[in-house]
Amino acid sequence: MRISAVLVAAGTGSRMGAGFNKVYMPLAGECVLWHTVKAVAESGVFSELVIVTGREDFEKAEQIASCFDIVYKITEGGATRQESVLNGISVCTGELVAVHDGARALVTPELLRSVADAAIKYGAAALGVMPKDTIKAADADGFIERTIPRESAYQIQTTQVFKKDALIAAHKRAIEDGFAVTDDCMVMEREGVKIKIVEGSYENIKLTTPEDIYTAERILKERGQTK
Repeated sequence: MRISAVLVAAGTGSRMGAGFNKVYMPLAGECVLWHTVKAVAESGVFSELVIVTGREDFEKAEQIASCFDIVYKITEGGATRQESVLNGISVCTGELVAVHDGARALVTPELLRSVADAAIKYGAAALGVMPKDTIKAADADGFIERTIPRESAYQIQTTQVFKKDALIAAHKRAIEDGFAVTDDCMVMEREGVKIKIVEGSYENIKLTTPEDIYTAERILKERGQTK
């Protein structure tokens, strides 16, 4: 079964404070997106890679993707993450699509293979980790309403893998209905799709603030992946 990988890398990264797209910030001798693409290419499970980024960054994305032995396309992002994902998956040729945040540069080939295998078996899968802290549900005024049992709570990460045609249709319906989402699981949950949770990693963080870059540098150094 052909699986396309879509890297969503079109955000402005305002919380990073870099003044440009954070996926092109330096990280361990390369840039953030380089590490993400490397993991995708080395996983060996994807028939193609689609990078969704700003048009002004096409050349940078092209330079990164061309470093690796994988078929790739570069396409332009939209005004929202939701539109960017739809733009990316719409140009995919695989029967399944694996959506991953370009800023999750610490994902490993092993994690990518695991979630892809689960999606082939179950039809939909996403990486997730159980929270380390006690999770509370709060009311509109910020008061605790109840405790959510930790054994049934997960922090969902990317990569998330779905059938391409179903994901495209779900996103189009969500956009038409004005239903805003923060990840692709939300649109598929809305369609009643059962999504298998695959054990992720606490190291698979999304690089959002300058502190995250320091953490990522340390992790990559421990892995022996710095230049």
